[in-house]
Amino acid sequence: MTPERWVGCPDCDLLNRLGEIPEGAAARCRRCGGLLRKRRPRSIERTLALVIGAAVLFAVANSFPFLSFDMKGQETQTTLITGVTDLWQQDKPELAGLVLLTIFLAPLLQIAILLYVLLPLNLNRVPWGMARAFRLLRRVEPWSMMEVFMIGILVAVVKLMDMAQIVAGPALWAFIMLFLLISGAVASLDPQAVWERVEERR
Repeated sequence: MTPERWVGCPDCDLLNRLGEIPEGAAARCRRCGGLLRKRRPRSIERTLALVIGAAVLFAVANSFPFLSFDMKGQETQTTLITGVTDLWQQDKPELAGLVLLTIFLAPLLQIAILLYVLLPLNLNRVPWGMARAFRLLRRVEPWSMMEVFMIGILVAVVKLMDMAQIVAGPALWAFIMLFLLISGAVASLDPQAVWERVEERR
């Protein structure tokens, strides 16, 4: 049973006393109606399933061709990492590093940290260094900008359609699904439920 605790409203700063909140229910401030907490049903299990799927799609997105260009009989295939290497070869290391961080390293860290935290909890274990891992996750999340990359790809494809025949590779579809799964995992994760599970296991 979850003990009662005091929570400050993020909208009006009123202290509210919270007790047990049923799954799927939400607690709101008694003065302004601001959301204090929404308890998502089976948050840990759902988030873990989404993250495992994201891990598989991340491997596919980085192992197969992303786009193929057929221009005057010459076919060129690109991968996710091609843009980074091209920027590096053009003497733009800062931009190459930023692209590498936002479309590769940040999503990889997100997936790895969520697996590190949620998989042991689902197996009734508490991972070592859990607090540090959770803090690192919050710092990494803003740097994952796959949606910005997808907008850039869409703009580039529209501009190149009159110049070459463009074929979407397996990695492109995997990347789109990867973005959706990571977004779903972040949305379904209830941090309070994670800490409650930790307290139960301890």
